[in-house]
Amino acid sequence: MNIALCYESVLPSRGGCETYIGDLSRRLAKDGHEVHLYACRWDATALPPSMHYHQLDVPKGMRFLRPWRFGRAVEKALAERVHDVTVGFDKTWGQDVLYPQGGLHKASVAHNRRKHANAFLRIVASIAKWFDPAGWSFAKLERKQYLGDARSMVVVNSDMVQRHFREFYGIGPEKLRVVRSAIDPNRFEAGDRDDLRKSERTSWNIADDLPVGLFVAMNYRLKGLAPLIRALTQVPRDASLKIAVVGHPKFGRYERLAESLGVRDRLIFLGFRPSPKNAYFAADFLVHPTLYDPCSLVVLEALACGLPVITTRFNGASELLNPPSNGFVIADPHDARELGDALTILTDPAYRADATIAARAAAQAWTFEQHYAALVAVFEEARTRKQSAR
Repeated sequence: MNIALCYESVLPSRGGCETYIGDLSRRLAKDGHEVHLYACRWDATALPPSMHYHQLDVPKGMRFLRPWRFGRAVEKALAERVHDVTVGFDKTWGQDVLYPQGGLHKASVAHNRRKHANAFLRIVASIAKWFDPAGWSFAKLERKQYLGDARSMVVVNSDMVQRHFREFYGIGPEKLRVVRSAIDPNRFEAGDRDDLRKSERTSWNIADDLPVGLFVAMNYRLKGLAPLIRALTQVPRDASLKIAVVGHPKFGRYERLAESLGVRDRLIFLGFRPSPKNAYFAADFLVHPTLYDPCSLVVLEALACGLPVITTRFNGASELLNPPSNGFVIADPHDARELGDALTILTDPAYRADATIAARAAAQAWTFEQHYAALVAVFEEARTRKQSAR
């Protein structure tokens, strides 16, 4: 097939959808598909050599206008070429397949309010959102995507997102295709994994037998770093534990929060890393108390590395877990006691040994190859529908 992928930025080192597009494009190219990328910027070294690039020049400007400009640029560029299947991953419209890996904007807004533990502050945040032009703009764009005249096939990556389509737009499951997210496990292959673990831990100045939880995120607030720090106060002092934080280079406010709560000694702030692979190898489990994730790739990466996972019911990837055998799903990330209890259990080496085996089993139950086959089937369906409409 001749397949066009549309996304504004494809820099796989940034993680998330950009990493996924890299994984997918390499796999498509391996099968001999002709893959085109419509984007403003990309890292060609992280993409297949056979990729065809189409540069879209979108002028910078106000944040709430940029998605519209990119969407129109994609629309214009695709009109000038013929592809078997066109795929949009975010704020674009009219492609044969829309795959909103970031979920629905409306759902994100609703869940974002949960970053405030206080109910009054949530109300204030809801009122303030009415005066945010980006909120109005993105909501309008989303209606154009899913309620407009040109109805694309829509792929969602979790049952949670499928429910959100019904809740916010009245779109039933019969109009959606659920293809759960997956990651390319080849990114985490390493014959010298034990040596990498020891080397990484030495750089952190911690012993090999000290339990270490890993937190990986660029958006610390949405992914629950503050609730995690507060939960550390509920972990008994005689339970040895460290949390390694990888992500945004600016973490001063969270250091200050940890200091004020007396748990700074339990945190290792590592800042940004182009690849967190060695951090996964050095850790014993992942903790991801997110307030909203359609299907978090870091959870899939952790399972691929055999790490048990603590996450929340607001993460579509929680559907891949089988608590408590391979981790825990927290009802409310602001519940410091519940999260603290889960962290305490993960300090038990006997539990971790069993949970590690169960985590690997979960990773093998839904592989990237299964995901890829399901997605290609959707592409074939879209191509057939497109041909029959001509």
